[in-house]
Amino acid sequence: MGVEIERKFLVDGDAWRTLGEATLLRQGYLSADPARTVRVRIDGERAFLTIKGKSVGASRGEWEYPIPVAEAAELLDGLCQQPLVEKVRRRIAAGPHTWEVDEFLGANAGLVVAEIELASEDEAFDKPDWIGREVTGEARYFNSNLIRHPYSQWKDLA
Repeated sequence: MGVEIERKFLVDGDAWRTLGEATLLRQGYLSADPARTVRVRIDGERAFLTIKGKSVGASRGEWEYPIPVAEAAELLDGLCQQPLVEKVRRRIAAGPHTWEVDEFLGANAGLVVAEIELASEDEAFDKPDWIGREVTGEARYFNSNLIRHPYSQWKDLA
């Protein structure tokens, strides 16, 4: 079993906007059940089917498989729950780690989060100045929840 250990933070300011290359991501969910999500994602010119287990702390089981982009597009438009999650991702190297900064679009516009994958839950890492409050484990920030409860509908934005 693959295990993903990931921490998620809100992003402050705009300094991150000049870093890393921007890529458009479109993703949808065949299952958004918190115990088992099944996601289809188009990431630039690549596509993936990803299965994730229930989060326990910052960890959860994860299995990811490349799939043809044309098939991913069919799944996104035909079988995935709507609306899709669309975002612009910047991958920003910081020492031995890479931060993935996601600026959400559409009904989730205005939400910007940064994620970092770690080798263990207690692994030390440096936080750039633009990293804000940690939201790891806060379910409303899960991409799978943003399809049902988009950021634009939150009463207390961030």
